[in-house]
Amino acid sequence: MQSDVSLARFKQFPLLMWIFLFGSFITRGSYYMVWPFLAVILYEKFALTATEVGLVLSSAAIISVFTSFIGSSLSDKVGRHRLMYVTGVLYVVSFSLLASVNTVAGYVVVMTLCSIATALWRPLTSAAIGDLITDAKTRELAMQSLYFIVNVGCAVGPLLGVWLGLTGEQSSFYITAAAFALLLLLLFWGFRRHHSQLKAAQEAAYEEQNTPETAHNKSKILTVLLQDKLLQCLILANILCMFIYAQMDSSLIQYLTRANAPQLLELISALIFTNAVVIISTQFILLKMMARFELTVRIRIGLVLLMVSQLWLAANPLDLFWGWIGAIVIMSLAEAILFPTMNVHIDRLAPAHLRGAYFGAASFYDLGFALAPLGGGIILDYLGGSWLFLIGALLCLVVIYLYSILEALPRPDFARSTS
Repeated sequence: MQSDVSLARFKQFPLLMWIFLFGSFITRGSYYMVWPFLAVILYEKFALTATEVGLVLSSAAIISVFTSFIGSSLSDKVGRHRLMYVTGVLYVVSFSLLASVNTVAGYVVVMTLCSIATALWRPLTSAAIGDLITDAKTRELAMQSLYFIVNVGCAVGPLLGVWLGLTGEQSSFYITAAAFALLLLLLFWGFRRHHSQLKAAQEAAYEEQNTPETAHNKSKILTVLLQDKLLQCLILANILCMFIYAQMDSSLIQYLTRANAPQLLELISALIFTNAVVIISTQFILLKMMARFELTVRIRIGLVLLMVSQLWLAANPLDLFWGWIGAIVIMSLAEAILFPTMNVHIDRLAPAHLRGAYFGAASFYDLGFALAPLGGGIILDYLGGSWLFLIGALLCLVVIYLYSILEALPRPDFARSTS
């Protein structure tokens, strides 16, 4: 019966939703053919230190964190579809330039443009799905399907790149640019089919956000966020958690490259593939298994697994190929538990009338991802690879401690603060 209901909900997806899913698959797949190998390209072409590579990657990511706030609010005014067209064109231009740029300064500029496009695209897609699908359960299935298909693209992309002999080749960025060009054409067709529905949804959202009452409450909402010490501690804990996890995408690859790990490109592709496949195959199973545990208990289990993965990475011999894979399996299990649970945690903490503001504040978690390449690069240059992961394990203990004191921290009187 449940499968019939799910199948019926899939059938409720409009044409544009299927375009979003197909577009996410082809763009993520082509993106992950080459983007994770940027650290390798920068090291081999310019002999940059780990800190310099980290600075390049972090600078682009930090700019993108703040860009996403601007883009999300701007989309309510200028229209989701218009901003998605602009972002798609930015993707095509920046990835085309990335395929031919040959200076460090050029990489900094173009990678920043790519990161800005990525930061804009994700919230725009989520917001467009919200405009498009009114039924809450169907919309939830659409969001889960989007997350699933993105991970499928992440799994297929690196392996396809290795099979085609494209992995690590700078010219492969042309494939990503072409994928986004194709997606833009499909979006143009899809948006024309759903123009009136999307326009009505966005006009309603714009009117709601620009009432005198909403404007009056914005300053009060900011005051509430600043008074909520539990929320601030949670944000700090999750920034640290993201910092630890993001070392897999940047610093681990830098470490393996500089240490001349055997079968380097195949190993990096296998790590990305393993991460995506573990999440795809275990996410819903783990959530069902852990449903009987309290939310904070689930988070502690995920953090312990994350700490084990860091200790494993610190101890793994450089030439033990399957040892690296094993550590990433444990880290991916931690991700499958932690990431969905973090969103549920925020949802439960936020009062209903401030849910949007609380999820907006939670987006600061991305600072952990943004700072990870620079922090990891500094550790690699001055302490070495083993210390990178030992420090990650110690930070896991810090995060566990921060979660243990959450309930003791003061929170504001929400009814009085926004009345």
